[in-house]
Amino acid sequence: MTPGTIALIVVAVLLIVVLCCSCYIVPQQQAYIIERFGKFKKVTFAGIHVKIPFVDQIAMKTNMRVSQLNVKIETKTLDNVFVEIVASTQYRVNAADVAKAYYELRDPAGQLRAYMEDALRSAIPMLTLDDAFAKKDSVAADVQQTVGAEMMRFGFTVVKTLITSIDPSPAVKAAMDSINAAQREKEATRQRAEAQRIQIETQAAAEAEKVRLQGEGQANYRREIATGIVDQIKSLQAVGMDITEVNNVVLFNQYLDVLRSLSDSPNGKTVVLPASTPGGYRDLYEQMTNAMLTAQENAPTTMPPAPRV
Repeated sequence: MTPGTIALIVVAVLLIVVLCCSCYIVPQQQAYIIERFGKFKKVTFAGIHVKIPFVDQIAMKTNMRVSQLNVKIETKTLDNVFVEIVASTQYRVNAADVAKAYYELRDPAGQLRAYMEDALRSAIPMLTLDDAFAKKDSVAADVQQTVGAEMMRFGFTVVKTLITSIDPSPAVKAAMDSINAAQREKEATRQRAEAQRIQIETQAAAEAEKVRLQGEGQANYRREIATGIVDQIKSLQAVGMDITEVNNVVLFNQYLDVLRSLSDSPNGKTVVLPASTPGGYRDLYEQMTNAMLTAQENAPTTMPPAPRV
């Protein structure tokens, strides 16, 4: 092999090496920061690019995809309850501010964590424990706005912030469970009392309606009996009987009805009656008549004169 051939081979190899050092490929969703002699030159994105060998060099390979940072802090609510807050924030580098994000912040995740902790410790103490649970989305939005404005100055965009957990101490959880159980038992007791009241009112209304219907039935029964007695008296008078005989017949029939009712009663009773019937009935009738006449005779006919003063 001649010296000329060897020189050509060396030159070709050097050209290949220089060409390989000059070309580079940037993957999708990444950005390369190029420096020339230690000074920022440019930012290149996905595709094939050329740089001056041994002069330009890749200073930083930046990922343009969304990253997530989880923050866990312990803070106090407005009602003096210590809680552990877990928040997640998604962020990424702005395409137009890749160089700013690299040169301005040495530790972007650490800086973002500090902003998140400060914003959460400022927001949670303004709320009670119940409000912290109920308004966690609003708190997350406020934190995102505050932190996003700070990180925007360094070339980062805060995409979304979520509060994933609000965890009180075990003693507070037990107390909250006890309060909830007591409230539910109170409501259950109130509902049972209301149901019992409705039952009592319904039963009382039913009893009142029953008594009313029984009264109407008794009144109708007595009215029909009175009507029957009147019809019976008129019938007896129509055949020529005087009022005394008519009364005897009517009272005797009632007497027999009472005896029939006593004999048909399901309750066991011992009833003492006159043995000579209807003679005994006549004696009973005469006794009742004499008692009524005696009462009428003894009753004062006029009012006694008022005593003089």
